[in-house]
Amino acid sequence: MNFGINETRRQFLGKSSTGLGAAALSTLLNQGSTNAVDNSPEQLGMPNLPHSPGKAKNIIYLFMNGAPTHVDLFDHKPDLYQQHGKPIPESFFKGKRFSTMTGNPSGKVMLQPIEPFKQHGQSGAWVSNLMPYTANIADELCFVKSMYTEQVNHAPAVTFFLTGSEMPGRPTIGAWLTYGLGSETENLPGYVVMTSVSKGTTCGQIFYDFYWGSGFLPSRFQGVKFRGGGDPVLYLSNPKGMSRKMRRGALDDLAKLNQMQYQQIQDPEILTRIAQYEMAYKMQASVPELTDIKSEPQHILDMYGPSVTERGTFAYNCLMARRLVERGTRFVQVMHAGWDQHNSITTELYTQCKDTDQPSAALVQDLKQRGLLDDTIVVWGGEFGRTPFLQGDMKNRKRWGRDHHPHAFTMWLAGGGFKPGISYGSSDELAMNASENKVHVHDFQATLLHQLGIDHERLTFKHQGRRFRLTDVHGEVVKPILS
Repeated sequence: MNFGINETRRQFLGKSSTGLGAAALSTLLNQGSTNAVDNSPEQLGMPNLPHSPGKAKNIIYLFMNGAPTHVDLFDHKPDLYQQHGKPIPESFFKGKRFSTMTGNPSGKVMLQPIEPFKQHGQSGAWVSNLMPYTANIADELCFVKSMYTEQVNHAPAVTFFLTGSEMPGRPTIGAWLTYGLGSETENLPGYVVMTSVSKGTTCGQIFYDFYWGSGFLPSRFQGVKFRGGGDPVLYLSNPKGMSRKMRRGALDDLAKLNQMQYQQIQDPEILTRIAQYEMAYKMQASVPELTDIKSEPQHILDMYGPSVTERGTFAYNCLMARRLVERGTRFVQVMHAGWDQHNSITTELYTQCKDTDQPSAALVQDLKQRGLLDDTIVVWGGEFGRTPFLQGDMKNRKRWGRDHHPHAFTMWLAGGGFKPGISYGSSDELAMNASENKVHVHDFQATLLHQLGIDHERLTFKHQGRRFRLTDVHGEVVKPILS
C-alpha cells in the first residue's frame, strides 16, 4: 500500500477494513441517500439470523430499577410469619455475600410480608395484595422464583442484567438484538428506551446512559431514549424557517459528503452518522403520530390507569411500548426507579406498586387482545431482590426496610412462547436462597435470545482479539418454562 505522508493510523486501518462497514457502504452507494437506511444492516440484521424459527419477534422489558422486594410481592413463605422478629439462622447466610450496609447478617431479625398474600386464577399463583391488577392476570404469567445473581450493588447489577457484565462498556440486550435481527420498522428506532420514577420517592436510582448503550457494537445500535417532557427526542424538530423539503435536500447533500469521507477512511461511525440523519428525518413524521394518543379508545386509556395521559409516567410509557411494538420496534426498555426501599418498605412500596401494577397488567392484556402477545415477550423484574430480614428498628415500623439481596428473587414473563400460568423454581423456606431449579442471569438472557430464534453462543462480535457475546461464556436455556 502506498502511504501518504499525512496518512494516520486510523486511516490506514480504515482502508484495510472489510465486512459490515463495507457492505453497508455498498448498499448506500447503490441505492442513494434517501433509501439508504431502508436496506442497511440495522434493518436487515446479520446473515443467517435467526438461527432457528423463534416464537417471539419483540421484547418489552419492564425494568424495575432499584430492586423490588420478592418477599412482599410474589414469593409467599408461611415460615416468615413464624420467624418474624427472630434472628436469622446462621445456616441460611453462612458464606453468603451481602451489601456493605448489611455486612454480616448475624443478629438481623426476620421480617414477615407487610401485606397478606392470596392465591389467584386457575394456576393458584401467590400474589400480594399490593399487586391486585397483576394478580388478576396471574394465569397469563410465567413466574420465575429462583433467580439469582452475584452483584450486590445497583449499577453493577443492572449492567449485569442488561449487558452480561457488571462493568460498563458491553452492548445491551437491545443492541445485540437490533444488531443481530435488525428492525421491523423503517420509520422508528429498533431499540427505544423510556424512564420514569414515582412522584415523591426518596429512593430513586440514577439512569445511566450505558444502560442502553451499544458498547463495542457500532453506535447506531444503541437505544434511543424518548424523553418524558418537551420533544420526545432532542433536536428532532427543524429550526424555524427550515421546511421539510429543505431538510431533505440538505440531508441528501450531507449524505454525499459523508459517503466521500467514508470512501477515504472507511470509519464505520460515518455510516452511523448517515443512518442517524435518515432516521431522524423519518422520525419527524413518525414520532408525532406515535405519541398522539387521541385515537386510543377511552376504555383502553382507562385500562392503563389515571396517569396514562401524563407524559413521563410509567403508565404512559407502557402504552407507548405497545404502540412502538405495534409499529415494528424490536426492543422497548421501560425503566422505572424508586424500588430501593432501605427504610421505606411500609410507605413508598405502596406508591411504587400503585404506579406500576395497573399499567403492567394492562400492557399484557392490551397486547393479548390485539393478537400481539404471541410474538411479544413482556419481562417484569429488577436487578436483584431484597432481604427477608429487617433493615432498621423493629420498633419503628414507619422506617422498616430491606437491603439488597442477590441470592433469590422473582421475575415474571408473559407471551412470546413462555408457558402461562406457571411458577418455576423456588427459594428456600425463608426466601433467602434460590434452592430449586435455580436460574442465573446468563440463563435468563440465553432464554430470551432463544425465544427470538437466536443461539446465544453463536451471536458474537469480535472485539480486541476475542469474540464476545451477551452471555459471556455461560448460560443455559431454561426449557421447562417454554411452551
